Amino acid sequence: MTEAPSFSRPTIRRLSGHVIDLIAAGEVIERPAAALKELVENAIDAGATRIVVALRAGGTDRIDVTDNGCGMSPVELELAVERHCTSKLQDERLVQIRTLGFRGEALPSIGASARLSITSRTPEADTAWCIRVDGGVITPPQPASGPVGTRIVVTDLFFATPARRKFLKSARVESGHAESVMRRLALSAPHCAMRVLLDDKVLFDLPEQSPIARAASVLDTTPDTLIPLDEQRGAVRMSGFACGPARTRATGSGQFILVNNRPVTDPMLRTAIRVAYRPVIERGRFPVMALHLTVPLERLDVNVHPAKTELRFADEAEIRSLVIGGLGRALGHGSNGGGGIHASFGARSSIVYPPRPAERQDSAPLLSATQGRLSAGYEPVSVPSLSTDAGLRSGFAETDPAFAPAARAPQQPDALDPAFPLGAAIAQVFDTYILALAPDGDLVLVDQHAAHERLTHERLREQYASGGTLRSQALLLPEVVDLPRREADALMARAADLSKLGIDLESFGPGSVLLRSVPALLGAQDIQGLLKDVADELASDPDLDAANTGSFSHHLDAILARMACHGSIRAGRRLKPEEMDALLREMELTPRANTCSHGRPTWLKLTRRELERLFGRVK
Repeated sequence: MTEAPSFSRPTIRRLSGHVIDLIAAGEVIERPAAALKELVENAIDAGATRIVVALRAGGTDRIDVTDNGCGMSPVELELAVERHCTSKLQDERLVQIRTLGFRGEALPSIGASARLSITSRTPEADTAWCIRVDGGVITPPQPASGPVGTRIVVTDLFFATPARRKFLKSARVESGHAESVMRRLALSAPHCAMRVLLDDKVLFDLPEQSPIARAASVLDTTPDTLIPLDEQRGAVRMSGFACGPARTRATGSGQFILVNNRPVTDPMLRTAIRVAYRPVIERGRFPVMALHLTVPLERLDVNVHPAKTELRFADEAEIRSLVIGGLGRALGHGSNGGGGIHASFGARSSIVYPPRPAERQDSAPLLSATQGRLSAGYEPVSVPSLSTDAGLRSGFAETDPAFAPAARAPQQPDALDPAFPLGAAIAQVFDTYILALAPDGDLVLVDQHAAHERLTHERLREQYASGGTLRSQALLLPEVVDLPRREADALMARAADLSKLGIDLESFGPGSVLLRSVPALLGAQDIQGLLKDVADELASDPDLDAANTGSFSHHLDAILARMACHGSIRAGRRLKPEEMDALLREMELTPRANTCSHGRPTWLKLTRRELERLFGRVK
């Protein structure tokens, strides 16, 4: 038999200031990127218009931040390295927080675990002053040389806390985190020029820029590829810039979220972005954007975590609805608003946005003449042979049956109507791709099956949305679905919402529900598995509307996409010229027509410069 361990009554004692600083440092400064974030935020709050950052070994060996802000006096330098001393709180209620920093913990935390040097000079001073802190030991300020502003140098990070240092990752990983931090901060302060060096190599050097130019720089694209965002609901505004669905990444690293100019990584906002993009991008891909929310200060709590990257909103449902709805509307344009991609070298590196067309009343005759074929999935047509001029026939059609020119002479760019950004069809390639000439002279390639699949999908989606509810189908024998009690309660709490989706439930004792009807649209699908997924999501987020749960909406959308796929024109089907033009016109008018139901692009654009690069005319 094991003996009980001896017990001595512990006594409560006051921790030393040094130990308190080390504990605080562990919360605030978890890695070099966290220290860098605090220092650059301080520079921005100090009114800097130019910040230079130099790192060694990802910041583990050295972090050097220089700014031209307002600077600090010797007295302020001594206060700056004491805990809970700050110039940024104007009241005691922690409500009207307008600055990035406010806790007064960063500098003392860094000084407690590293070697810290701060050299600063105010505009009215005739000299700079320098204060040093080594592992919590403070050396009083001394006169020094330096321009107006502040320079902070941190070396040997975590030398005083070796347990933390040994858990750091490689210099390459830490450098990646530092770069991510700097890009987010650069996005939050476009008025401030920023230069970042990593091991003496320039990572980026951004001048003072407009918001759209800074967003393009941070997102690594060009301003003309960005979709502007501007939505307002009450006192909350959503602005910023988003890339179209053709520009995605394998991770969420391309999502930059600002709330009142504060870079955040809020999980609720990331979920809202994912829900908004779900219908237009491939599953497993992540959108690229710079999203900015402006929220009244009294409706936002930023004092949730020492890192200040998590927030608490007074009305999460309102924020979520604004983000999902606003992004959905921005993405819900036809191909007139952009989203096609450059086709050069097969790259997806740059998105093309044609000019937004004017009102298109003149397209009505063309659409009405061929709408029947579009709506019915292009019922079979007989195309024995397309008449072309002799030159085209001898040059292409007879030598390569994969190329079928349209039954008319190609129109010149200046003869095309700029109201139709996808241009006029001039040929069909491999009986699968429509080749069109855009008003600006660029070539447009359209995947006819992918494009019409989206058109059919949107038509089915509109039919569902216009009805308000899904028609239900009663089960011949109601099914009992056993669930964990928490999940069963979550389902019954939203039974009215589920009924609108065609799912009728009754309570069937603790941990069970009785399923009486299912959406007729789902047919013989695994409704029990679907119901369990919906229950799991509702239980994990009680405020989430049943219709917006990932399991239900994705499952339903997958059914609609499958129906659209089978009801669309197929690859290998030859089309008449008027059918090709009608497809282009409807793409310009249909929401989300830039991608198919599976998130793949429906059209590509090849510019003159890209053609010249392919032929070696330009570099």
